[in-house]
Amino acid sequence: MAKQAPVRLHNPPGLYDSSVFGYSHLGEVPAGRRLVFIAGQGGENEQGVHEPDFQAQVARALHNLKVAVEAAGGTVQDIVRLTVYIVDHTEAKLPVYGAELVKVFGDGPKPTATLIPVPRLALDSMLFEIDAIAAVPA
Repeated sequence: MAKQAPVRLHNPPGLYDSSVFGYSHLGEVPAGRRLVFIAGQGGENEQGVHEPDFQAQVARALHNLKVAVEAAGGTVQDIVRLTVYIVDHTEAKLPVYGAELVKVFGDGPKPTATLIPVPRLALDSMLFEIDAIAAVPA
């Protein structure tokens, strides 16, 4: 069986370089890939207990996202789209989020993304949530 082409994440000419903010403007999915929709992942462990602070919740949520995409037969490199929800967002939280993204996705292009500041999430202890769309090998 031939290896399928990878997802292509990039910033086309004419748009600013969004890589400094941890996302790509454009994600292209080659034919033959299977779409996987991953529900919002928070900073909770397997027992449902949330990590104590923002950085730890971001790290755990990204770990949970990695577990989910791998369970569907993919890798984080197959993630095309992220939606990020941050409670009481400030620009000071961006470097924390960005550093954790690099730990999981590496230095290359990141998925397309939208960050949505929110006053709260489903549970009082939630500070961060992230959902994703991946295009895994069929």
